[in-house]
Amino acid sequence: MQILEQVRAGRPFEAALDRGIGDLAEPDRRLAHELAAGVLRQRSSLDQRLAPFVSRGWDNVAPELQDILRLGAYQLTELGRVPAHAAVDTSVSLARRTNGSKAAGFVNAVLRQLSRSRDQGKVVPGTDPSSLAAAYSHPVWLVQRWVTQFGIADAERLLQWNNTRPRLTAQPARRELGDLEARWQAEGIEVDPAPFEAGLMPDRSRPGDLPGYQQGDFLIQSPAQALLTRYAEIEPGLSIYDACAAPGGKAVALGRVAGRVIAGDINPARSRRLGENLSRAGSGREHVIVADARHPPVRQVDVVLLDAPCSGTGTFARRPDARWRVTSEALGNLERLQAELLDCAAGVVRPGGLLVYATCSLEPEENAQQVGRFLARQPDFRREPSHSVPAELLTSEGDLMVLPQKHGIDGAYAARLRRGT
Repeated sequence: MQILEQVRAGRPFEAALDRGIGDLAEPDRRLAHELAAGVLRQRSSLDQRLAPFVSRGWDNVAPELQDILRLGAYQLTELGRVPAHAAVDTSVSLARRTNGSKAAGFVNAVLRQLSRSRDQGKVVPGTDPSSLAAAYSHPVWLVQRWVTQFGIADAERLLQWNNTRPRLTAQPARRELGDLEARWQAEGIEVDPAPFEAGLMPDRSRPGDLPGYQQGDFLIQSPAQALLTRYAEIEPGLSIYDACAAPGGKAVALGRVAGRVIAGDINPARSRRLGENLSRAGSGREHVIVADARHPPVRQVDVVLLDAPCSGTGTFARRPDARWRVTSEALGNLERLQAELLDCAAGVVRPGGLLVYATCSLEPEENAQQVGRFLARQPDFRREPSHSVPAELLTSEGDLMVLPQKHGIDGAYAARLRRGT
């Protein structure tokens, strides 16, 4: 409940999760994660199942009581291992503690009715955007976009992916993946290769439980982000400006081959986290600076990586709260910011140098269309293909495009843009 309260107040899910479960034993950590993430992923479908039992109307229920009811309903309808009486009693206790005896009685009545009819009212996916949005608990406007972009079948597969929990994936830092795999297997940790050989997926849910974490032998990063770094195809020894570098996964990967990496971020708190990650797992060639990417703090460099702020629609499985934060208005604002950042980044790419533009978005306006508009404004840049990733991950224009429903990992986009000499 505390995690959900923090998310409602605007804190990102991962930060709320870290704060909420830090002192719990591992089994309780897993359950708390499952409950909070599950409620966020299934919010609208849970609301539809609860609403018939609220005579005064679901929208008139206080937000904290809505969260309590969702937590109880998620356990009743989705977690068969939780006894119904335990789910109801815990929810009633939460309601009494937060809102008093009257609220406790209300929660008790609603959940007991739901428990008696838990198999009724389940939302069944249809073949139109509205029913898909209801069944998979996504905003209707976004589902409509995806149906138009991908078709009904692929849009539904994307929604299904977004309601799963991706496995932890490790990337090499101070040790190679082969060494990590051998060490973990020797200690009884099962390991699977990530899709496209983009990392290792151990049978653990916490990085700190894996040998070598504190020594910086590896970092946790999604396969899509590792593929993005591979796609960038950076030559050894170059100077790199990573314009929006936090939390630092790509800066660590780039630092393994670069001559120097200037890792910037506008937010001081994120920059501190960036510095901690680079101190733990970096090569020593990465240097942190608090800086606004609209005012690059560097002279011209060989490579600029702009992993731009975006809607994050490719990462909804990993960030279950994000689907409720994205709006069409926010999308328009992000497009304008990305265009500004691209133009500013272009100014510090040396003649003959490389600009890599990236997002974790699936939206064309933030990806290929954004790059097309940039090239129209900046005629001294051109697309340059990469030969470092499988052809199935490339668009007809040579850009990287990773799709969760097709490739089974987070979504990502990138374009390599070479400046003329």
